[in-house]
Amino acid sequence: MLIIAGTFEVDPARRDEFIAGREAGMRESRAESGCIDYVMSADPIEPGRVYLFERWASKEHLAPHLARISAPPPPSDTPAVPMLSVEVQQYEIASVGPVGS
Repeated sequence: MLIIAGTFEVDPARRDEFIAGREAGMRESRAESGCIDYVMSADPIEPGRVYLFERWASKEHLAPHLARISAPPPPSDTPAVPMLSVEVQQYEIASVGPVGS
């Protein structure tokens, strides 16, 4: 199993717009083979921070997703919300069990 987790910093005044602009992408990602979880959510304390959390069954399942999201987006009349910083990491999980076990 793989976990992809990270943070995006955006203008606090445009954070909701940033997340809303990714709703369709979240739905598409969740429908992909091997996607267990996929969410972008607002930090309740830091006004410009957005968290990304993904779980994938394997690297083989993640690969087509990465290819899809790296393709250039279609043209849009709405300017994208700029990301001020991005940090996303991949974690390979060898075992899973209840917390504390």
